[in-house]
Amino acid sequence: MPWDIANSYRCQKRCKKSSFAFYQAVRDLLPVWMLEEMRTMEVFHWEESGRMSTYSPSEALLYALVHDHQQYGQYLLAKHPQAALAAPSKSFCCCQASAPHLAMAVRYNRVATLARILSSLRVFPDSERSAYINRRGCVHVESGKTPLHLACELARAECLSLLLAHGSSPYITDCSGNTALDTLLGQLSDSDLDTHRKNICLHNLLLFMPELKFKMQAGLKENGSLWQSLLGTDIFQWLSGFSPPPLFIKAMQTLIGTIAPEKFPEGLNELPISHLLKPLDFKLTAEGTAQSNCYNFKML
Repeated sequence: MPWDIANSYRCQKRCKKSSFAFYQAVRDLLPVWMLEEMRTMEVFHWEESGRMSTYSPSEALLYALVHDHQQYGQYLLAKHPQAALAAPSKSFCCCQASAPHLAMAVRYNRVATLARILSSLRVFPDSERSAYINRRGCVHVESGKTPLHLACELARAECLSLLLAHGSSPYITDCSGNTALDTLLGQLSDSDLDTHRKNICLHNLLLFMPELKFKMQAGLKENGSLWQSLLGTDIFQWLSGFSPPPLFIKAMQTLIGTIAPEKFPEGLNELPISHLLKPLDFKLTAEGTAQSNCYNFKML
């Protein structure tokens, strides 16, 4: 083996070993200053093009999301808000047009970091922010779903509410033409598992849908007995187009519309109504996890 090829192979092997050391360091929740020193060392990253480079803030944020290193994620978003949310290299994400950080936060249910990511999107112009949050994911990883579709599929109620409050559209379709409501209804009909969480997701989603636009409406009418048992009479009648929305839902939609995205979910506590009537009892705990206590639609 020629010397230059052998040397290149040794460098690549050493670099990949060092790269795994950075992954382990994030996994072990090492201090932020130490991680940043490691991240900016070229020896820690080997690209497919055959050259060494530094990890980008975007790639580091993906590691922070996987291992729930909230302090590191917070630092990256505060120090490098645009770079942290830029597309990572192809070795991290094959689809450069997706929004992998939002999808990763939803998939791993990193509610606190998701809230920080959504707040950081304020540095983008309105049109770019809307395009980013409603972007379809990689067809290989997220099957062309938006972060909102993924939240419905995985029954991530808190993630779903945060996305909706920060401008995620409930009317955007995935690559199969399904809206988030279609995805969620499909989840409700496919399995009895986690029915409570799925109903909470349905509750949260419908509070952000002043209009009903979804393709499963005809299917609800065709199999009315099944859907009425799953949804309850009032919601079934509304989603099927047989009656207007329940008064409680209409009132809560109006109230939620008064909360600015940057004040969500804290602004829920400021709603001028009894806590017993609040549509979402949603808060981030000191540990960064989310707690919610939402009404089941069958009780309304």
